[in-house]
Amino acid sequence: MTQPPHDEPTASSPEELREQVEQTRAELGETVEALAAKTDVKARSQAKAAEVKQQAAARTGELKVGVARISARLRDRLPDQAKDKAASAAGQARAQAAQATHLLQEKAPEPVRQRATQGAQAARDNRTLLLTAAGVAVLVWLARRGRKG
Repeated sequence: MTQPPHDEPTASSPEELREQVEQTRAELGETVEALAAKTDVKARSQAKAAEVKQQAAARTGELKVGVARISARLRDRLPDQAKDKAASAAGQARAQAAQATHLLQEKAPEPVRQRATQGAQAARDNRTLLLTAAGVAVLVWLARRGRKG
């Protein structure tokens, strides 16, 4: 038989002993639950993914506002010719994306196609942000190119 820990008094009656056993069982159950939660990788990864998704959504909102401000400022500064070039570049980017999508559908394995489809859907859902960012990038590139030339 084992001896009780030094910091816990021994039970003086069978009823006290039962209470101590029940308390120990309850504490052990809580410990087991805590350990099980730590080893549940799927639940922990889902929780982390949800947290990251929420952070990304918040950051996306901030970026949309910033990109819209920059885009408006640059659009006002550039001549019409640069605006036309930016629109042309956006059209070319769409055509290249369509070509890449077609090639991906022909050559890629199924899991890759599924991920690409999810990415394309996210791009369609955030089309304004992506087009604005592409437009800003083209406008910045044209503005820098115009200064050098």
